[in-house]
Amino acid sequence: MNTNSKTSKGLPVGARRAIAYAVLILMSFLCIVWFFILFINATRSKGELARGFTFVPSTHLIENMKDGVLYGTLPFVRGMLNSMFVSGCSAVLCTYFSTMTAYAIHVYDFKLKKFMSTFILAVMMIPTQVTALGFLQLVGKMKLENNFIPLIVPAVAAPVTYFYMKQYMESTLPLSLVEAARIDGSGEFHTFNTIVLPLMKPAIAVQAIFTFVSSWNNYFTPALILHKDTMKTLPILIAQLRSADFLKFNMGHVYAAVGFSIFPVIIVYLLLSRYIVGGTTLGGVKG
Repeated sequence: MNTNSKTSKGLPVGARRAIAYAVLILMSFLCIVWFFILFINATRSKGELARGFTFVPSTHLIENMKDGVLYGTLPFVRGMLNSMFVSGCSAVLCTYFSTMTAYAIHVYDFKLKKFMSTFILAVMMIPTQVTALGFLQLVGKMKLENNFIPLIVPAVAAPVTYFYMKQYMESTLPLSLVEAARIDGSGEFHTFNTIVLPLMKPAIAVQAIFTFVSSWNNYFTPALILHKDTMKTLPILIAQLRSADFLKFNMGHVYAAVGFSIFPVIIVYLLLSRYIVGGTTLGGVKG
């Protein structure tokens, strides 16, 4: 047995560890530096931004927040509430019903089982822009413009989330556990809600974050449906602020608005990260 500290390729373990740490540090820097630049620019005035970038923060953060976000011409606080409502409802409904769909296809045997699984994955290949015109016509006929329902209900059908849940369920949920629950007299919904969902917490947390962020950053569909300023979400309001005429345009206000818009996403990640880091359990049956 070889006891030296070298790998089969000749690199010592210490060198591999040093390279891994260097790569992690570099990736962490590349992820964090943009938030640092955003914060620095949010503290600067229009004139200071025109003179170029500096690593030293300025003193205009409160002014930019007041003039551009809190008391500006666009209702950013209302827009944040709108975005939180739409994104929160989308994340909850998407993860719940995607997990339920994955559970049905994983547990039950029926004739069209393989076809349904393939069909759901095939839907994943259709871009949103292709169906946008028909979707917009349907929304108009149902008189749901300036309404959050067309933004929340379609989130239930999420092939990507279903696929992730199905793959995770195959390694986490043994069919013997479901059979044991049925023998004990547990109903299907009771089994799903009290046994399956707790086992799926890590996967649900990951997909809830992805769905929340995707819905939070979504500009295309809300821009087609929401026309009143009081109903618009943050991406639309930030785009409107960015497209203001030259005399009213202030890039410091835009940076402050962007910084204002990312805090809820960070909070959601911090709340769910404990399930991602420490809550993963691949075995559901205890001896």
